[in-house]
Amino acid sequence: MSETVIRVENLRKLFGTVAAVDGVAFAIERGTTVALLGANGAGKTTTLSMLLGLLLPTSGQIEMLGENMLTDRHRVLPRVNFSSPYVDLPHRLTVRENLVVYGHLYGVPRLDARIGEVADMLAIGAMMDRAAGKLSAGQKTRVALAKAMLNAPEILLLDEPTASLDPDSADWVRAMLRDYQRAHGATLLLASHNMTEVERLCDRVLIMKAGRIVDEGSPDSLIARHGRETMEEVFLDIARNRERAPSLAAS
Repeated sequence: MSETVIRVENLRKLFGTVAAVDGVAFAIERGTTVALLGANGAGKTTTLSMLLGLLLPTSGQIEMLGENMLTDRHRVLPRVNFSSPYVDLPHRLTVRENLVVYGHLYGVPRLDARIGEVADMLAIGAMMDRAAGKLSAGQKTRVALAKAMLNAPEILLLDEPTASLDPDSADWVRAMLRDYQRAHGATLLLASHNMTEVERLCDRVLIMKAGRIVDEGSPDSLIARHGRETMEEVFLDIARNRERAPSLAAS
């Protein structure tokens, strides 16, 4: 039987009287790639933040790698990592210095060698001695991914992993993530607005709206169930509360 490595039960987060996440529940199996989708404000980032322990839930349970994240996350975090192009690394430090700092925080053995490996993996060797604040948006995305790969995580949480990348670079990064996931049996949970990326990478999709999961399934099953041709059309149907798009003949 497949091992469940992320389990969320009745997860809620209130900000005042507003429920940013409202009774979310899901389970994710080892070695799978799962997308968490939703329009801006749907609750995706809040959910990821609670998984990482950056936000405390108002109620509910989070279990990762068999541990209760509300009481024992220190046992799990060395085996997990996170990447977002919207979270800056210290600007004055070079890329290499940033990776050294994070490598020590994660207790990465053979750190110099591991930094060389991830630099090759993400093709960032030429920018290792540049200040992080001087990088382009696309370069920052690659460096953020390099930081996330340092500890060879069993669970990798990704927020818009190919944001700011040109189509060729984005395709290359998707292939790298797919190869890493297959080689290491890693579990990937990603938030993305790129529906082509979701179709290509993901085994399963969770769709959030107003803090709740309103639909889920494989990309193919969601497309078939909604009578659509792409995940983008499915996403728009749910975001706009419509069963199907208006026909061109009716316009």
